Amino acid sequence: MTDSVSRETPPPLVDKLFPRAAVRLSAYAELLATEGTLRGLIGPREVPRLWDRHLLNCAVVERLIPEEALVADIGTGAGLPGIVLAIVRPDLQVELVEPLLRRTTFLQEAVDSLELDNATVVRSRAEDLPPASYDVVTSRAVAPLAKLARWCLPLCVEGGLMLAMKGSSAEEELDASERELAKLGAELWHIHQLGGDELALPTTVVSIVAGRAAGGSRHGRHGR
Repeated sequence: MTDSVSRETPPPLVDKLFPRAAVRLSAYAELLATEGTLRGLIGPREVPRLWDRHLLNCAVVERLIPEEALVADIGTGAGLPGIVLAIVRPDLQVELVEPLLRRTTFLQEAVDSLELDNATVVRSRAEDLPPASYDVVTSRAVAPLAKLARWCLPLCVEGGLMLAMKGSSAEEELDASERELAKLGAELWHIHQLGGDELALPTTVVSIVAGRAAGGSRHGRHGR
């Protein structure tokens, strides 16, 4: 069952939005549906909805990332969204940050199999990475926003972006995190709904612009 689902032709939307990435995205879907499932990185129930809920859901995040950015994907797990971003945006350099060995083993095998020259596997916790090193720091379902900001914002260069993929609680989390964001020197925050005209369920992303340092001036706002 897993093989038959994973080897189906990608949805037409993939060829429309990411024609040059379709072959690699299909190969990655195959890895997730087979090895990813066997190793417990993807639940079996997620296999039939890999494209809608995972691959395309992550791919549209590239719309918020500037050209030739150095990206750290924190707690990347099976490579979401990091591997997808590396596939659809060959101009990016993506570091796949994950502390667990079994996951980094899968990630390295995926990067090698997909021949992703612009993706590097980094076995580390976010707290142990050098500060102010990345243009963009991404994450997906890693931690509540306030805690996530404490990990991710210090990694961004001044004016860099923290992009947190969130669900229906995004606005509530953001409201509860504003004091923490101010302490961390965040300058601007916003909730984006991506792919609303294309995806069955739009991707919700909280973007936060990093300031100079914790305790910096605050000019925050958020909206849709």
